[in-house]
Amino acid sequence: MDSIGKITEDLINRSPFLREAITDNLINISALARKLKPEIESKMGKPIKEGAIVMTIKRMSPGLYHRLNIKITNMMSELGDFLVRSNLSDFTYENSESLKNAQTDFIQLLRKENDNFYTISQGLSETTFIVSASQNEIVKEFFKKEKLKAHSEKLASVTVKLPTVNTEIYGIYYYILKQLAWEGINIVQVVSTSNEFTIVVNQAEIDIAFKILMNLKRYA
Repeated sequence: MDSIGKITEDLINRSPFLREAITDNLINISALARKLKPEIESKMGKPIKEGAIVMTIKRMSPGLYHRLNIKITNMMSELGDFLVRSNLSDFTYENSESLKNAQTDFIQLLRKENDNFYTISQGLSETTFIVSASQNEIVKEFFKKEKLKAHSEKLASVTVKLPTVNTEIYGIYYYILKQLAWEGINIVQVVSTSNEFTIVVNQAEIDIAFKILMNLKRYA
């Protein structure tokens, strides 16, 4: 049977942001202990004193989060340029051979027009195209025989240039997405390469999302 310390730590680690909040002294430990007490007792199969849970939480070391937070915060100050794109749309189609063939012609067409934004993400069963809204009708025409699984309009994106060291530090995407989640920003799409990270959000939220990302760099 697991110890009270192991069970408590597992329960805390499964809740988004809770470990971080404890490390930053933002949590009422006694209130948290009362909330966890029934589930801990159920797993232990016996009554547990609230004070024992409180002591267990207080003895938890800052752990990996604290060490990672320092590395990531330092890296945030080295973020490169931010690029904002507005008036975007996304289309997600079910993968097929005909989609692959049409996709090749579609890319060739877009490359002839330098002002257009587009990105393509191909998964195991579906492919998503994110394009300038001016290309909506072209996309619909090119892929009219394909199965459309999802479509959104009035989107915008922020692309962040990451320092090359980002591939050596894990937790970076989590750190960025966490800040956006805390502010209630809904991420519609995420696109990344080795040294670029792009989030796609509803156009109405782009100003707030941009401000959050800028603050990550400014106050690092």
